[in-house]
Amino acid sequence: MTLQSFLFYLLAVISVGSALLMVTRRNPVIAALYLILNFFALGGLYLTLHAQFIAFIQILVYAGAIMVLFLFVIMLLNLGDVKQLTERVSYKKIIAAGLSFALLMEMLYIFVYAPSDLPTSRFEQAATIGTVEYIGKQLYTTFLFPFEVASVLLLAAIVGAVILAKRRLN
Repeated sequence: MTLQSFLFYLLAVISVGSALLMVTRRNPVIAALYLILNFFALGGLYLTLHAQFIAFIQILVYAGAIMVLFLFVIMLLNLGDVKQLTERVSYKKIIAAGLSFALLMEMLYIFVYAPSDLPTSRFEQAATIGTVEYIGKQLYTTFLFPFEVASVLLLAAIVGAVILAKRRLN
């Protein structure tokens, strides 16, 4: 086993473990901290896959900006009483647990019976595909129209948020 494979599996275990700990914590601040750990583990996974730009953006945007926003909302809501956050067992939870178990069994089946002669790398140019230059070139040439559509949608969302905020102040 190479160092890259070892790091990939280690970061994958950390990512899955922190995700499980995040959804099982009752304290929202502790859950948010586990989510930050998950974001850093995902950034490390992207680095092992030679996607340097995506790893940097993962840590900068999600672990930085989005988590500050999450923590701000958690503190703004002031969820002091944990007893109010409890839920009862319902049929939706039972169905979700059954589907999760089925997915787990499918994944175990795939990992146990998967062919072992898989290629080590699907892309020979993985190191160049993950760079900022390549992503920028693709974004502004091949994917220019979807990029502009996303920009217009984000602009409309920002204008809508400002209008709703001004309406509440008056």
